[in-house]
Amino acid sequence: MIRGSLPIIILTIMGIFVLSACTNEQTATTNGETVDNEIQNNNGTNQEKKDELVLPDKKLTIDSKGNDVQQLQTILKKLGYDIKASGTFDADTEWAIKDFQSQQVKLAATGIYDKSTKEWLEKALNGSFNIKPGKGIAKNKATVKESDTITVSNPTDKLVLVNKQHELPDGFEPKDLVVPDVPFPFKEDLPKKYMRKEAAKALEKMFTATEKAGLELYAQSGYRSYNRQQVLFASYSEQHGEKEANKFSARPGESEHQTGLTMDVTSPDIKFQLNTDFGKTDEGKWIRENAHKFGFIIRYPKGKEAITEYQYEPWHLRYVGKEAAKVIYEQQITLEEYLGVLKV
Repeated sequence: MIRGSLPIIILTIMGIFVLSACTNEQTATTNGETVDNEIQNNNGTNQEKKDELVLPDKKLTIDSKGNDVQQLQTILKKLGYDIKASGTFDADTEWAIKDFQSQQVKLAATGIYDKSTKEWLEKALNGSFNIKPGKGIAKNKATVKESDTITVSNPTDKLVLVNKQHELPDGFEPKDLVVPDVPFPFKEDLPKKYMRKEAAKALEKMFTATEKAGLELYAQSGYRSYNRQQVLFASYSEQHGEKEANKFSARPGESEHQTGLTMDVTSPDIKFQLNTDFGKTDEGKWIRENAHKFGFIIRYPKGKEAITEYQYEPWHLRYVGKEAAKVIYEQQITLEEYLGVLKV
């Protein structure tokens, strides 16, 4: 009985070993396929990470080169800018950055890619900040020739640029002129007492602050019509010659005073005059450090004459709004630099 059963037992045991071996082989094969699949999946993930658009951390400017520039250009293209991802920060890339910056009031349109610009580009990529390529600065208006004169299309905008290359439209006159409730060194109801309403309200708040600081600030000259500017410039030209006169007085149509957004200020210490000595007075020093808090900038700052093309005028205040004024003050730039429009 035992002898007859022995072959059957041996065959059964051998079958178990064969079945076990096959099972182990199948498991090994399955595990191998699993490992291969994991490797392939990881490679795919790594490739996706490689292809992911990441904004550079380093500061980039004209003539910068490399992968960071190419990545930036690729992202700008994704946002709709018609530029090449060449890896060289060229004029087109600078324009695209300027245009993007000019559509956010908290950015100066410098054309330089920096930390602040990166933050807003990230917002544009995730859809929380909408832009329209070319809306801020048209390619052909990013720079202007010194001999060119452009008639501005946004004369009522508080950020309107008025200078020797950007003139106001014929017959322009603000419709919301009012007299700010601030002290003047004269009592007559003259046009130069007036400002646009928003600017006038901001001026009143600033004057209230100067009074609390124990200062004596006076408003001297605000709105000036085209005709009045024409008379003044002709008079200065007769006395000093047109070229010399244009260093401190604007040609008619090119004066910021005509916008109604400007006020010249003075103090008793300089006998209510408008000259550079104002910058040395307590009132002038306070204005230099605090005017931006109320939306005003010193339009023609010292050391920027080559850009503004006017002499230093510490008394000439221009209303641009608090956000823009803060950027201009903190970066110590001009309105031209803020808007990214410079002459060549």
